[in-house]
Amino acid sequence: MDDAFNPKPERSGATRRSALGLILGAPLVAGCASLQSSFPSARSDPSSGLEQPSQPSGPPQQPSAVGTGQVKVALLLPLSASGNAGVAAQSMRNSAELALAEFQNPNIQLLVKDDAGTAQGAQQGAQQAIDEGAEIILGPLFGLSVPGTATAARARGIPVIAFSTDSSIAGRGVYLLSFLPESDVNRIVDYSAGTGKRSFAALLPENAYGNVVEVAFKQAVARKGGRVVAFEKYSNDPTQIQTAARNVAQALPTADALLLADDGDVLVTVAQTLTASGANFKRLQLLGTGLWDNPRVSADPNLQGGFYAAPDPAGFRGFANRYRAKFGSEPVRTATLAYDAVALVAALARTQGAQRFSQEVLTNTSGFAGIDGLFRFRADGTNERGLAVMKVAPGGAQPVIGSPKSFGA
Repeated sequence: MDDAFNPKPERSGATRRSALGLILGAPLVAGCASLQSSFPSARSDPSSGLEQPSQPSGPPQQPSAVGTGQVKVALLLPLSASGNAGVAAQSMRNSAELALAEFQNPNIQLLVKDDAGTAQGAQQGAQQAIDEGAEIILGPLFGLSVPGTATAARARGIPVIAFSTDSSIAGRGVYLLSFLPESDVNRIVDYSAGTGKRSFAALLPENAYGNVVEVAFKQAVARKGGRVVAFEKYSNDPTQIQTAARNVAQALPTADALLLADDGDVLVTVAQTLTASGANFKRLQLLGTGLWDNPRVSADPNLQGGFYAAPDPAGFRGFANRYRAKFGSEPVRTATLAYDAVALVAALARTQGAQRFSQEVLTNTSGFAGIDGLFRFRADGTNERGLAVMKVAPGGAQPVIGSPKSFGA
């Protein structure tokens, strides 16, 4: 592998391998054989996993530039937004700086724009960055801010790599580098079918996240030749949860796998309600999504032994150590998205010439390897991730199957 594609580690003792932010796919690099609590909460904006700010917490911050390279790259984040959105934005900005610091002589300059967490702010920031010469836009974070950004970008033929989890906004030059529920569901259903499971049940929340999971679940089961023997959805009403749980529990004797997809606190309640309704989890294979990556899940006896799909946590642990050493604080879980996006454009800027951010390059089928493992963009703008399968255990989840090293492996 050409060392030019490896980020340069800081002098904290991190090895070049541990500091690796991104390696390009085989078709792009000669001699290279293969290349969420952050997940979107079912109770919050499904496009980002963060509560949508009602208004900015203050006046937008002044735009800034990071790096001195010739290739200009816009980074749109809600830096002045209220609440956890602003906190996440700052952590993602830090991660972008970390990627530049660890990448050896990157030929890019980040044009950081504060979109204040609004659609208007994102469109204005995108237009300003384009006028300043940006060749690609990273962000925004919220799904509602993407369409305006895309309008400004498409008028100039500039691609957008957004961080939203709302797959409905992807397409024609708008790519999502985020943790999409569809990837979780496809991975865990494939795993379950691979262990011989054919009859599936599901109990899902009645919200935007649950709706996405429902479609992906039914498609994945059908693709693997299985059948759905029970399916229910529930609202926030405790009585409705009990009714849905009772209906699923009655059908579980005919199922050999059960999918539950909610965040930690609600998931525990749902599992307790199911067992109180007569569900016997010991004879079932419990399945989950990345929302299971939560200490509440590992601590719940009902859910221990269950399986869920998520990035291998080793990547984030190494990244968090380097982030902590540089900034003296903990990164939000979505901070790796900004790191991987910057590492990606830095690598492409070095090697691909005038076509560095073309659709053909960005949708390379071999994909790219980042902090959270293998990923690739589809032509429709969504992404596919190479996820690990994790098993819930009292001391924390443990990998059962690691992340794949290449797509098709």
